[in-house]
Amino acid sequence: MLSDKLKVAEEKYTALSERLASPEAAADNAEFARLMKEYKSLTPLIETYRRYKTAKRDFDEAEALLGDPEMKELARLQFEENKELLEAIEHELKLLLLPKDPDDDRNVIIEVRGGTGGDEAALFANTLYRMYTLYAAEKRWKVEVLSSNETELGGFKEISFLVSGEGAFAKLKYESGVHRVQRVPETEAQGRIHTSAATVAVLPEAEEVDVQINDNDLDITTCRSSGAGGQHINKTESAIRIVHKPTGIAVECQEERSQFKNRDKAMKMLYGKLYERKQRELADIRAADRKGQVGSGDRSERIRTYNFPQSRVTDHRINLTLYKLEAFLNGICDEVFDALRVAEQAAMLSAEND
Repeated sequence: MLSDKLKVAEEKYTALSERLASPEAAADNAEFARLMKEYKSLTPLIETYRRYKTAKRDFDEAEALLGDPEMKELARLQFEENKELLEAIEHELKLLLLPKDPDDDRNVIIEVRGGTGGDEAALFANTLYRMYTLYAAEKRWKVEVLSSNETELGGFKEISFLVSGEGAFAKLKYESGVHRVQRVPETEAQGRIHTSAATVAVLPEAEEVDVQINDNDLDITTCRSSGAGGQHINKTESAIRIVHKPTGIAVECQEERSQFKNRDKAMKMLYGKLYERKQRELADIRAADRKGQVGSGDRSERIRTYNFPQSRVTDHRINLTLYKLEAFLNGICDEVFDALRVAEQAAMLSAEND
């Protein structure tokens, strides 16, 4: 029952408030931070629940007055208003009670790779990288390049980067898949529209406590950095390649001149990939949960088309088309990202009702 869940949540919220006010919690910084995080996560639900209780009281009072001939008309208006308000708040509560993705508060590692289309695909990969960095700037998130392989024309065969900030994974987790572009390449003399693609993989940033890695399972090699047009080249063997032998997962980094910094960045990518693999295996076990997801997160699934001649961006998972391509590529992405979140919530509500 909805009311039972809400009462339990409110009792927990009250208990957390009391514990936060205790001298014991104040004396332990780690415990205080843990309690505060839990308290803050419950606050939107409890505030909405308290609004609901006030609206329910007003609704019951108006309903009781419907039988009074002198107050009937006024009571009817109040009754209808409060009925609509109650239904709206009840919907809010159902959304707030949906299971939270435990990774939503994590930072995110994004990998963009040029797909079919050669140089044009690599240039499109750069376009996507620029779009995500501009979106991150809008949110005041930090972006750190972990690894890149640049082409001579200024595109990327592949680029991996870390986006750090509150809610980064929650917003960007729907981006995994194939992104298709339709445009006239600068090198096209006839003005013909070409179609090319880039793939995006989104990984929650993992920590050592999330994934156990045995040093004996790692094959670590070093080499000299290399890059397009002589970029990133140095005379020391600072580039790092790490292979996790049990899974065959390989990561590389040559962004820094320091071998130690490159190793640190490569390990971040490896932890992210192993954590994603672990989560995917759990999702396969709980296959029914996929009814509540927008798309499968499979990087081979075509999720979006960017059509330059028509200034159109289309997200195929939710059949949403906007004629705002320039704004979207300049980081104004929330209209699409929020629509994906709403669609997933609707799917989860439907699955719960079933």
